[in-house]
Amino acid sequence: MSPHLLSVDTLSRDYIDHLLHVAKRMEPIAQRRKITRVLEGAVLGNLFFEASTRTRISFNAAFCRLGGTVCDTTGFTFSSMAKGESLYDTSRVIGGYVDAIVMRHPDQGSVAEFASATNVPVINGGDGPGEHPSQALLDFYTINKEFTRLGKPLAGAHILMTGDLKYGRTVHSLIKLLARYEPMHITLVAPPGLEMPVELIELVASHGHRIEQRDSLDESFEPIDVVYATRIQKERFTDEMLESVSGFTPTFNVGRHFLNSRCTPQTIVMHPLPRDSRPGANDLNVDLNGDPRLAIFRQTDNGIPVRMAIFATLLGVDHLIEKDMRDVGWKTPTRVGVDDADF
Repeated sequence: MSPHLLSVDTLSRDYIDHLLHVAKRMEPIAQRRKITRVLEGAVLGNLFFEASTRTRISFNAAFCRLGGTVCDTTGFTFSSMAKGESLYDTSRVIGGYVDAIVMRHPDQGSVAEFASATNVPVINGGDGPGEHPSQALLDFYTINKEFTRLGKPLAGAHILMTGDLKYGRTVHSLIKLLARYEPMHITLVAPPGLEMPVELIELVASHGHRIEQRDSLDESFEPIDVVYATRIQKERFTDEMLESVSGFTPTFNVGRHFLNSRCTPQTIVMHPLPRDSRPGANDLNVDLNGDPRLAIFRQTDNGIPVRMAIFATLLGVDHLIEKDMRDVGWKTPTRVGVDDADF
């Protein structure tokens, strides 16, 4: 296996299954019941040249919960690349300082170019409209956990993806990951011009999955197991495209009306976040807050054990977790949010 995590394409099904098993073992640490220091002395370099809150802090927390420390940098303005330094030079320099690197960059393919210059593990935290492999892994981990809770099999599941399927890198990675598993029914609902890239549809279909494309949520669907909603990626639009965004809202809003009229009591609702909570936004509606079908915060919580597992496997310490585990010494909450179930 490559020393880096750059794309779902590089991951074998055996590695994915192993990583999710390691993530399960990480849950007591992620849930603040246990401590481990298997990465004590290791340093993570977080290079985020595109805005991020959740992904950056999630990677930071995951590394720190394994006992490591983090060096953080965000934005181009204060970076050496703003002075003309190449990705190659930056990679070689930063690789001399740290033991692992998480990088987010606005240009597709840039993280792979950066990783080609170093043997220090590089994790793709998002490269423009390209991929976001760690998000796909935590999404898949969430789907598996939710299906286990509900007593559902993954094979034959109906997954509905909606929103910006052209520029939404999370759905690009997730659909490629789902393609590795037993055939499912995948419905793609996108505004005109924001459909899933044809090559990804063909890839998934070639693995025996049933693919269906729609242009509205205001239709009847076969029973839906998972709704995966995505934000319209306005920052990747031209001015001409921005002018038409407002027209997407009425038929692409995932809210309580859609769930109650088109879904079942066991449908799981996911979103990679952030969601646009402003009135009139074409995004996951806040009227779903408090609905047990809304899994978005369980989804973000799952990002910690999954990213811990990524670090542990890339740095070769996954076999040491239980040997180094002990109880926490501070008071911890039984639930994070006021509406959450216990951990």
